[in-house]
Amino acid sequence: MNDSFNLDFDRTERLGFPEVVFGAGKTLEVLTEILQAYQAKGLNALATKVQPEKGKQLLNTFPNAFFEEVSGIFMLEQPQQNKKPGPQVAILSGGSSDAYVVNEAFHTLNFLGCGAKRFNDIGIAGIHRLLAKVEELKSFSVLIVVAGFEGALPTAVGGLLPQPIIAVPASVGYGVSAGGQVALNAMLSSCANGVSVVNIDNGYGAAMAALRIVKALTR
Repeated sequence: MNDSFNLDFDRTERLGFPEVVFGAGKTLEVLTEILQAYQAKGLNALATKVQPEKGKQLLNTFPNAFFEEVSGIFMLEQPQQNKKPGPQVAILSGGSSDAYVVNEAFHTLNFLGCGAKRFNDIGIAGIHRLLAKVEELKSFSVLIVVAGFEGALPTAVGGLLPQPIIAVPASVGYGVSAGGQVALNAMLSSCANGVSVVNIDNGYGAAMAALRIVKALTR
């Protein structure tokens, strides 16, 4: 095995969820060897931030795997290993340009056996779109809210709904939006009580935070 990595196969036993592979920056060779190591043990494997060309090449080696270019998610799933309950986490986005973050969170949660539902393109520029979903959103345990530009959507959601909210700034916007910095600062300074914030474009991190909350609620 390549000595450039040391896999943590015992993480599920310790924490209740497996190690996930950060695909960006890894060579195709390293990604292939890591996924083969999981496959050899009969384990599921998830890689995030996999670039399109690498993902397509990995599918040649793992033809039954799942790869989505938009989110950069690559998954090896063994048959019947994951049972997905009804949706427990809602993922809201300000616009369809946030899909790469939304889908990263969505596929991560589903991979880990936590049901999720996406509510796309309900940003505050058309606030009626959010208001129309409030009653349905009340049924979820955790809300992940993704937004770029001025990043105001999590604050609006936090003023309408009582669940834990995990805000994700997206690097969507131009000029003074500064690659998601404005959205990040807006979310960190939100006047809605108890809104948590993860890093820019970190759909995976938001999904893992939501998973920990769901596990605590159902323990």
